[in-house]
Amino acid sequence: MNEVVKFLSENPVQYLATVGRDGKAKCRPFMFCFEREGKLWFCTNNTKEVYQDIQKNPYIEISVSSADFAWLRLNGRAVFENNRAVKEGCMHNPIVQGQYQTADNPVFVVFYLADAHAVIADFSGEPPREFNL
Repeated sequence: MNEVVKFLSENPVQYLATVGRDGKAKCRPFMFCFEREGKLWFCTNNTKEVYQDIQKNPYIEISVSSADFAWLRLNGRAVFENNRAVKEGCMHNPIVQGQYQTADNPVFVVFYLADAHAVIADFSGEPPREFNL
């Protein structure tokens, strides 16, 4: 878990892929919030298309690469939870706070990945490292 959290934290712009409500692949920039109690947390806005896509099909994949040509693929089932402590923790990120102002904002939602699986790989020729989270 620590290696996955470190990779996500060091490479703050990730790309989240969903199956759109039209059945086609959708990919958009996203940002990892933090790990808490063994869960990887993310946030979004419940008026966005990404939220609606995840509601229809909660299985998502996140991909990100580093400056030294390593990459991480992370997939799992997005579980939305009205978790006040997590929402308040997200407010420590100035980007999140700038968008939502307060943890009480009714459009602000948080989710974690259940049954998460991560793969970290690079061009070294070494086998990828896999993690069940």
